[in-house]
Amino acid sequence: MNDSKLDSARQTDDPNEKTPEAREISNSEQLFVIGGFNLIQKLLLIVTGLMTLGAAGLEILGIYENGVVDLADILMMFLYTEVVAMVVVSYTGRGSPFIYPIFIAITAIARLIVLQGKDMAPQNILFEAGAIVLLAIAAIAIMRLPRR
Repeated sequence: MNDSKLDSARQTDDPNEKTPEAREISNSEQLFVIGGFNLIQKLLLIVTGLMTLGAAGLEILGIYENGVVDLADILMMFLYTEVVAMVVVSYTGRGSPFIYPIFIAITAIARLIVLQGKDMAPQNILFEAGAIVLLAIAAIAIMRLPRR
């Protein structure tokens, strides 16, 4: 079959026409690739957890050196706690991994509002509060959805 006939055969929508088959991947290759990516994922989760614990330790050290605990410091510790919880959920596969990034976003926006304080334009506070409400609705919707 020459090239022009191949091109015209590719353009037809004949369901009986044979298409070039994709290379079959053996089970051992699939296990190797999937296992490799799972290993990389687990290692990156461990690194993320260790980095989060290190950052929390530095935050605690800074609080100790200042001698004062601010609301922003407490919210930052909540962020670290939520990141650790997200790592645990991702590592173990138990729970919904989509909820924790939403919690982290809510806490981060609340921290932003606290840090900006009175210097912030009122409409920006309203927008950020609206973002928190929208994220909370998303979290509730995800938690209420049936699991498959």
